[in-house]
Amino acid sequence: MKKEFRDMLKERGRSEMPAVLLVAAECAPLAKTGGLADVVGTLPKDLKKLGIDARVIVPYHRVIKEKYGNNVEHMFHFFAKLGWRCEYAGIEKLELDGVIIYLVDNERYFGDRIYLGEQAEGEQYAFFQRAVLDAIPNLDFTPDVVHCNDWHTAMIPMLGKTQYAGGIQERLRYLLTIHNIAYQGKFGFDYVQDLLEVEDKYNTPEFMELNGCADFLKAGCVFADRINTVSPSYANEIKMPYYAEGLEGILNARSAQLTGIINGIDKKVYNPHTDPVLPARYDRGHLKGKAQCKRALQEQMGLELREDVPLVAMVTRMTEQKGFDLVMHVLDDLMAGEEVQFVLLGTGDARFENFMREAENRWKGRLCAYIGYNEAVSHLVYAGSDFFLMPSRFEPCGLSQMIAMRYGSLPIVRETGGLRDTVQPYNRFNGEGNGFSFANFDAWEMRATIHNALQCYRNPEIMQGLIGRAMQADFGFENSAMEYARTYIWML
Repeated sequence: MKKEFRDMLKERGRSEMPAVLLVAAECAPLAKTGGLADVVGTLPKDLKKLGIDARVIVPYHRVIKEKYGNNVEHMFHFFAKLGWRCEYAGIEKLELDGVIIYLVDNERYFGDRIYLGEQAEGEQYAFFQRAVLDAIPNLDFTPDVVHCNDWHTAMIPMLGKTQYAGGIQERLRYLLTIHNIAYQGKFGFDYVQDLLEVEDKYNTPEFMELNGCADFLKAGCVFADRINTVSPSYANEIKMPYYAEGLEGILNARSAQLTGIINGIDKKVYNPHTDPVLPARYDRGHLKGKAQCKRALQEQMGLELREDVPLVAMVTRMTEQKGFDLVMHVLDDLMAGEEVQFVLLGTGDARFENFMREAENRWKGRLCAYIGYNEAVSHLVYAGSDFFLMPSRFEPCGLSQMIAMRYGSLPIVRETGGLRDTVQPYNRFNGEGNGFSFANFDAWEMRATIHNALQCYRNPEIMQGLIGRAMQADFGFENSAMEYARTYIWML
């Protein structure tokens, strides 16, 4: 155990690291729709290296049953009370990569999609939260901290502290991580009361009411012992009305308990030196393989085979949040005014997808729109591109810019959230930096930044320095785990 942790524990009259139960709707590689799953799947492995008994509890989704059903162990079952309903809750156990994962089984709620949408999703995750709280006293370990993630688990601190008086649930410490404040779980109070029997007195702005709705995430922000989000900049941004989606009041009131911890990436999965899907491997000191990956990417995407032309890429959801309206405004000007190639991998809003299909027809041989998602292709895009564009309106953390840098693709980002915290813009006066950035959410400011990046491509010395610093940056989860460990200890 690190001396820092021993000293912190000694101050709290303890000698052992805290035990932690991470609660989430998804966990990689079991069930994944986004970056939340990567965090929940990777963080416990690095916490265990620090001496923390970190375990996970997630729904037993159909996709998990289909892939891991033969590996689970049935522990126990009970009937969870959901208002007037009594619903079966089976607790299964799976050990994967040294991490113990508990699975909450109920075919009605978890036998279909991970997220059912609208009110059905509210009932789906009201049940999950009730089942987690009821299961905790019967698990084969006792957590000190329950680490909740996003609105699907944010009612757990409130329920634990108000409905389980005298039980272990009341005595536990609760951490709430906000991965994206835009999603809050808003429902009519009558609906939530019918499911979770919340008392009328909590339907006020002081507790969980927001704009006439019962807000799961707000309840978590009120009752959790500590709150964190997934980058220091985003922790500051969500105290501002522009970013906070109505929660600026409670987050400013609790600013002393609000911190930002940058996410990380799995360096074993994202490693150009060992990546099995790449046509050639490479590292920071030997970039010949990256040139081969670029050629392979050009071949696969139907682009002209030109090593001398810079290739800009995006792997993204095509939404306004990701800044795709900026791309739509200047893409044709970029293609007409610069000697450049452009590759997109992603899906999203129909208007953006249609625009990119039409753009591909206009710029055949120079632009490819791969509408869809393929994990192996994404690795090739990271490895084969020279620049990686992320013009997000807001970005709580962002993982793609970290992956891009790991593969030597220089990020071009808007200065927001985790993008600001991870990308140091190139400074032509002292040569420092690992990418490029622009401050305002403005299409032409983005266009000018892309132009500056393409100018640097013509200078091998500048590019070599930028690529070296980008690939040298350490975005492993070890750093995140250290910060979370400190947070858990502070909560004891």
